[in-house]
Amino acid sequence: MNKFVRTSKYRHVFAAPPRKETVWDGVKLTKNAWDSNFVTVNPSWVGISWQVGGGGAVGLINLNTFTQKLDKTPLITGHKGPVLDLEFNPFNDNILATVSEDCYGKVWVIPPDFQGTLEKEAQLLKGHQRKAGNVAWNPIAENVLATGSTDYLVKIWDVTTGDDKITWTGHNGIIQSLNWSYDGGLLCSFCKDFKLRCFDPRTTTPVGVVDGHTGVKGGRATFMGKHDKIFTVGFGKTSERQYYIYDVKNLSAPILGPVNIDNQAGMIIPFYDEDSDLIFLAGKGDGTIRYYEIEDKEKPEVHFCSQFTSNDPTSAIGSMPKRGVDVNTNEIVKLFRVQGTKLEPLSFKVPRKSDLFQVDIFPDCRSDEPSLTLDQWFSGANSKPKTKSLQGGFQKKEGGAVSFHKNESHDTGHQGGPDLKKENAELKKRVAYLEAELAKLQSHVDIPNDN
Repeated sequence: MNKFVRTSKYRHVFAAPPRKETVWDGVKLTKNAWDSNFVTVNPSWVGISWQVGGGGAVGLINLNTFTQKLDKTPLITGHKGPVLDLEFNPFNDNILATVSEDCYGKVWVIPPDFQGTLEKEAQLLKGHQRKAGNVAWNPIAENVLATGSTDYLVKIWDVTTGDDKITWTGHNGIIQSLNWSYDGGLLCSFCKDFKLRCFDPRTTTPVGVVDGHTGVKGGRATFMGKHDKIFTVGFGKTSERQYYIYDVKNLSAPILGPVNIDNQAGMIIPFYDEDSDLIFLAGKGDGTIRYYEIEDKEKPEVHFCSQFTSNDPTSAIGSMPKRGVDVNTNEIVKLFRVQGTKLEPLSFKVPRKSDLFQVDIFPDCRSDEPSLTLDQWFSGANSKPKTKSLQGGFQKKEGGAVSFHKNESHDTGHQGGPDLKKENAELKKRVAYLEAELAKLQSHVDIPNDN
């Protein structure tokens, strides 16, 4: 009897170990234990949470000028605490958002051919009361940014002015991940209270809240590209790593899972490729990256493709946007992982003999142009992303001037707005008390009054 073989364009996707001459050496990854990627990538730069003597820094590696030994890495050094999460703007390669243990978010404009040190941010995002640990740019609307903090709040910012336009208060624990939906209208989060949440931050009522992974290490959640599904990874009660799939339209229970993966101890970092419906699961603290193809059905089917294995554990990892892959070698996904002091590019390719452009594996991908303005999004609009063909290589849009209107009242102390108001009120009371005591004293003693 013939055995059925599933038809798939991606069943033979592979990643060869990187050649020595393509690997950067000299990375100083942050030693902070926060569970985030610590790496962000675009076609121009790799940003890495960098270990420095005091405060927090980001190391920037220019992908257009390869240097095997990182002796004089350009640094962003404006935070007073370790940088916990970072992400490049999807519409401008030279704009980076960071959040830190110092409670602040910051937006940076990287100068062309940047060298040396960048100390002053283009925009300060001040409002969280505790360390900020999550940052995510809206993938549709320009200049809209989400941040999450250990104060259990999610804030949505207008980064042109630095104003937190929305504060969403629906969490009851530390937020471990934030991810935007395909049309930029919803956020999903995984929280230390073991719950998965899906919500439109412009409304007060969540789309759904459901119990997720019950292991003490928590988990992560990511939207499955164009599909109304959410993929989560985490730990079971007996510490096995596992995944679930949920339907956004009905979050009352998972439609698939739990499916156990292995018994490793490190958090799994998921990357969903919306153009191929492949999901890559990188184990933090081990050297394995598994990838699966997902068939979107009423009950999705998850097919294991293969895995990249290394004896060197992954410390941090980030994914290149699809507009930055090499279509000439049929590269569909490119990951950059830190292991030890090395930064390795991992190129996942579909083996094809033809050197012609492969239309079937390279559909039009996300453009670097927003579909909505900031005002349109805050008014309630949603939209699909603009797309471009990868044939002949991705053609970048013409860069325009970036304008930020900084609120000068945002100082660089560690207190947020409510704390400053409280302190101001107490100081006013103290001044009033001292003035009253001085008046009493003047009524009993002949002291000249300067007024």
